[in-house]
Amino acid sequence: MNIRFYRTFWGARGGYADFAAEAKADGYDGLEVPVPAEPDKQAALRAALDEHGFDLIAEICTAGSYVPDRRASPAQHLDDFSRKLERIEAFGARQINCMAGCDAWPLAQSVDFFGKAIALAQTAGIPISFETHRSRTLFNPWVTRDMVLALPDLYLTCDFSHWCVVCERLIDTEADVLEIVAPRARHIHGRVGYDQGPQVPHPAAPEHAAALAAHQRWWELCWASMQAAGLTVCTLTPEFGPDGYLHEQPFTGMPVADLRQINRWMLQTERAHFSRWQQAH
Repeated sequence: MNIRFYRTFWGARGGYADFAAEAKADGYDGLEVPVPAEPDKQAALRAALDEHGFDLIAEICTAGSYVPDRRASPAQHLDDFSRKLERIEAFGARQINCMAGCDAWPLAQSVDFFGKAIALAQTAGIPISFETHRSRTLFNPWVTRDMVLALPDLYLTCDFSHWCVVCERLIDTEADVLEIVAPRARHIHGRVGYDQGPQVPHPAAPEHAAALAAHQRWWELCWASMQAAGLTVCTLTPEFGPDGYLHEQPFTGMPVADLRQINRWMLQTERAHFSRWQQAH
C-alpha cells in the first residue's frame, strides 16, 4: 500500500495557480479543494491540477460551511449534497470528503439522512468518506460508532483532533470504539488535537509529543484496516488551519507559527512515519 498527501485549500491565500505551485514545491501529491460553482474558477482549478499532475480530493459541506445552518432540515442538507455531488461528478475527482449532517439531530434522523446520501454518492461512482467533524453528525466517537454499525456502507474521513476536544482527552480511552470505526477509514486529516483544542500550536514542539504520538497510533490503526481491506493507496491531508485553530499572540494577533511550514512538517513527518510503519508490516 502506498500513501498520497494532499494540500488543503483551507487557509490558502491567492488563487489556485499559486496554491498549486506551492503544493508542488512542498512535496504534495494532490489538492483537497471544494469544487467551485463558477465556470471560470473551475477552469482555473483544472488548469492548476493539470499543470502539476495533481489529482483532487473534492470537499463537500452540506447546508453551510464547516458549521451547518442549525435551521436546515435533513431534506435541505440532502438537496445541497445532491447539487454539490453533481458538480463534482461533472468536474471529476479521485474521491470526496464530506462534512455532513448536524450534531443536534437524533440518531434515527441521522441514519436516514446518511443512508440517502450514501445511495446518491454510489450513483456518482466516486468514493466518498464522511468526516468526523465537530458540529456535524459524526462529532464524537460514540455517535460515529452507532452510525457505522447502522450503515455498512458508511466510510470515514478520520479527523481525530475533533474528538479530542469533544471528549476533553486523548481518545486512547476509547480503544473499543476505535477498533469499530478504524475499518471504515478511507481518508485521514493529519491534524494533532489535544484535550482543550483541535490544534496544538506546533506538532514538532516537545510539549506536544504525547499528543502527536497518540494521533500516530490511531492513524496506524486506520492504515492497518485499509491494508487489510486490500486498498493499494491511502490518502492523508495535513490539515492545520486558521480561523481560530492557529494560535495567536494576544493583542497583536500574530500567529505563533507559520501555517504552511506546519503542514509541510506534518507531510514530511507522516511520510517518514508511514514508511517505518510499512516496513514493520
